[in-house]
Amino acid sequence: MVKLDNQLTTPIEYFYKWEEKRKDEIFLRQPYGATWKEMTFHQAGQEARKMASALRSLGLNKGDHIALISKNCHHWVMADLAIMMAGLVSVPLYPSLDADQLSKILEQSDAKGIIIGKLDKWKDKVQGLPSDIPAIKFPHYNGFAEVDKGLEWDKLVAEHEPMTDCHVPSLTENWTIIYTSGTTGTPKGVVHTYTSPATVARSEELNNNLQFFTPDRTRFFSFLPLNHIAERTAVECGALMSGGSLSFAENIETFAKNLQETSPTFFFAVPRLWKKFEQGILGKMPQKKLNRLLSIPFVSGMVKKKIRKGLGLSDALCLITGASMTPESLKQWYARLGLNLREGYGMTENMGAFSNMPAGGHRPNTVGKVVANCECKIDPETQEILMKTPWTMKEYYKDPELTAETIKGEWLHSGDKGTLDADGYIKIIGRVKDAFKTAKGKFIVPTTIEEKFSTSEYIEQICVAGLGTAQPVALVNLSEGCQGISKADLHDKLKTQLDDVNKQLHAHEKIASIVITKDAWTDENKLLTPTLKIKRGSINDRYGHMMNDWCDDKECIIWE
Repeated sequence: MVKLDNQLTTPIEYFYKWEEKRKDEIFLRQPYGATWKEMTFHQAGQEARKMASALRSLGLNKGDHIALISKNCHHWVMADLAIMMAGLVSVPLYPSLDADQLSKILEQSDAKGIIIGKLDKWKDKVQGLPSDIPAIKFPHYNGFAEVDKGLEWDKLVAEHEPMTDCHVPSLTENWTIIYTSGTTGTPKGVVHTYTSPATVARSEELNNNLQFFTPDRTRFFSFLPLNHIAERTAVECGALMSGGSLSFAENIETFAKNLQETSPTFFFAVPRLWKKFEQGILGKMPQKKLNRLLSIPFVSGMVKKKIRKGLGLSDALCLITGASMTPESLKQWYARLGLNLREGYGMTENMGAFSNMPAGGHRPNTVGKVVANCECKIDPETQEILMKTPWTMKEYYKDPELTAETIKGEWLHSGDKGTLDADGYIKIIGRVKDAFKTAKGKFIVPTTIEEKFSTSEYIEQICVAGLGTAQPVALVNLSEGCQGISKADLHDKLKTQLDDVNKQLHAHEKIASIVITKDAWTDENKLLTPTLKIKRGSINDRYGHMMNDWCDDKECIIWE
């Protein structure tokens, strides 16, 4: 580990450097059908500088807050650059917000303007847009919603000269206000100064933990929400700090093709996507056949190479998984293909950068080691993971009480329960507040039980619940692997797995029944966060009134 020094560079200063040193090298790549629009550092910089001039012309002054709501695209990054160049504070928002959520966050964040981009839906948001703040809209992306409010991006770019007195921020200035995804209630506005990305970047420069700094330029691929701290830190800021190229997916249908065409050297995904990749492979090559081919020395290498190329990951130097815990069985499955998933762990409040699985140092059932320049300790009474980082947030915006509850002294309270071994590896046990009591007065920690179902090819999402019931129940969404299987056969397969899991549990933990819910859990119906984490509170609100009946039902596999 190399300790931090005072040579700190903000994201926009990194861009200024590459704009000069790599002016003709490709920075942004946006797919449009069969073609890619590619922009050099110089071209992206000129467009961002013109937009920065436009923002100033609209009466936005240094330090003002401006919201940005859009799915990932090259305009998102240029908008973010323009916001920094103009000395403004970005408030990036989830593109799935409805009108009420949008209105509340715009008001709470004191946003004085908004940039609207690539969205699946617009009519469910337009009523949440205040009439008294300027709005700018990206050029229309085919297949996405028509936005009928706001000044046109291209017109503003055409009308303004590039800003020449671009802002160089001090480390103490506010950089962004990032709203959490709301797994535990109302989203909170996390304020980060420029110190946060600058210190993360310098630590990575000195330690090269994620292998951004290689002889060849790093290729990034961005598809997880850019307003989420992990994607913003690892992918956008990663590209800015390393001078790499940044490519996007056009839409969900072209995702696989766009990923293959990019062949990134760095790739970050959430467990649900890694699971879908696995299911896609097994849909073409059943596990028994794959096992047989992988056991043949000469054939094994060819099969692994073909699968990696098919996924678009044949050039990957670093594969990160995070946002929620990745089952160990899934990581081991990928390891057999020569794809080593490195778990990352952190919070919005500390840039999503607290622990990471070292390259070549995998330790099962952990989220890796505490990263360089950070410290961890475990509360002896609650087992809560406490964190100390050089990039901890400044505060929750306009919420000093919650800030004081979360940051006590130098320690950020994570809300996660865990253990820390002698080598600095962290194991997550669950959320401090996720544990619930059954009618027998016994505490249930749901995540440890859910982990035991992770090997199932038939279950895509699972939530163990049952506050006040005699025994817990497991609510599940079925995976695509169930297609073509009869209901009777599926019943038997799930019952077999339930029996196997229950044998591993204490009496008070045994699952009374598996309940197959009618509706898929999604971001749109508010049962998942935009990063595909389960919202336990929302699931309990939706299904809680049926828990006792499901628990008492004589049938152990229940179809809602």
